[in-house]
Amino acid sequence: MDNRNDRAAARLAWTRSALGDDSLTLAPASSDASFRSYWRTVHDGQSWIVMDSPPEREDPRPWLAIGERLAAAGLHVPKVAAQDLQQGFLLIEDLGSRLYLAELDAGNADRLYGDAMDALLAMQTRVACEDLPPFDHVVLVNGLEVMPKWFLERHLGHTPSCEEWDVLEAAFDLIIRNALAQPRCFVHRDYHSRNLLVVDENNPGIIDFQGALHGPVTYDLASLLRDAYVAWPRERVEGWVESYRLRLRQAGVIGGEVDATRFLRWFDLTGLHRHVRVLGQFYRLWYRDGKPGYLADVPQVYRYVIEVARSHPELADFAALLERHAAGRDLTRVAAA
Repeated sequence: MDNRNDRAAARLAWTRSALGDDSLTLAPASSDASFRSYWRTVHDGQSWIVMDSPPEREDPRPWLAIGERLAAAGLHVPKVAAQDLQQGFLLIEDLGSRLYLAELDAGNADRLYGDAMDALLAMQTRVACEDLPPFDHVVLVNGLEVMPKWFLERHLGHTPSCEEWDVLEAAFDLIIRNALAQPRCFVHRDYHSRNLLVVDENNPGIIDFQGALHGPVTYDLASLLRDAYVAWPRERVEGWVESYRLRLRQAGVIGGEVDATRFLRWFDLTGLHRHVRVLGQFYRLWYRDGKPGYLADVPQVYRYVIEVARSHPELADFAALLERHAAGRDLTRVAAA
């Protein structure tokens, strides 16, 4: 058998042993951009998820450690029923399949985002994070540099000139200084509609938190409200942002000197960091890793980058650079090798 079949056999054998049922089968539940995969099984009428996290590629211990912190803060993360860290298998609570992405609509968005912001505030005020890896200058730079390599050079076939690199570096410096100027707190890092589930109790269910960092206060808010997979009118987003600013102020996370204008700039430019990174990452997932599933979402990410950059005069040249080279291109069509 090849390695994939060996892994599948080991995963099934472990699940049957963990639940004491030799008749169990596994069906794909979901996968993500990493080497992890998720599988669903049913035993005695109860549904379970098996997380397959190959330790040599995706160490499951960070997921366990962060999950314990979040659960201790009262957040709804999957409970762990069994684990085998040597093989990289976890048997966890099934939070269902009602992703925010599929459930959100204009009528329920205030309620569902309200729940998500309640949970976010709990993360930012109750979860210890000072010992987590820092969302520092190195991480910020590395995230931004994915875009020129994989979007401009690999996908659009354009190598920036020296003058264009000056534009890119000036924009990146502005974005980085904005992130570093903010108060630091727990950052989930992928707090968006594909990692939040609608659940009956203690909504939302939260997943994919293993990459948590100690970083800027607006990062997860931008991930949530400027989601790569679902978009809302700017006026509505800014209303949610301001309501959250007031809650952070009441909680003592930010001071009175952080007015609506300053906080919105934090939010805008922090979201821009995320979307510049994702713009490169989605193409890297295809060209390097052979995962095409994210290409359909590139146009929305690109729109965020251009709209936010255009709204800040210091980034006008940056927006113009990207538009100049992307004009007339189908961003969802893979370039020739």
